[in-house]
Amino acid sequence: MLSRIERLLVDLSVISVLGLGLLITLTVLLRALFNSGVPDTTVMVAELMVAAVILPLAATTAGRAHIAVEFVSNRLPGRVADGLIVFGSIFGLLALAPLIWAGWREAIHTFEAGSFFFGQLHLPKWPGRVIFLVGVSFCWLRLLIMVVQDIRVLRAGGRLNTDPHEEAA
Repeated sequence: MLSRIERLLVDLSVISVLGLGLLITLTVLLRALFNSGVPDTTVMVAELMVAAVILPLAATTAGRAHIAVEFVSNRLPGRVADGLIVFGSIFGLLALAPLIWAGWREAIHTFEAGSFFFGQLHLPKWPGRVIFLVGVSFCWLRLLIMVVQDIRVLRAGGRLNTDPHEEAA
């Protein structure tokens, strides 16, 4: 079930990137051809960027595709490297928790206050806040599941498969 939600979030992120491209292209063309533009373009671009970056975090985490510095860890014994992976995941859980709390508070505040961006369209602020909260929350949930699974594998004496290319082969 979680992988289906992650796929949906990735698809929404792709739609956001396509929307960004369309919006920017349209704005440039209108500016060049008609000395006009799309109202509140900067606000829409900023909100679409949030969706494009935050929504695929859970899928990125599931694929262990985050940027990693392996210069030192590749030289360590396997069990030590695996322990560092679990430590990093637990640290990630702790680091994301305040972001979720702040995201929740901000989403509720902007929704209840009816906050909007000042501009021609008076776009509401809450959708971007909710998108951020959803993306980070699902990333945290995926990370929690991975920590539990990784600890089980290590306790059973196994090794963690951290190379996404090995599963495809």
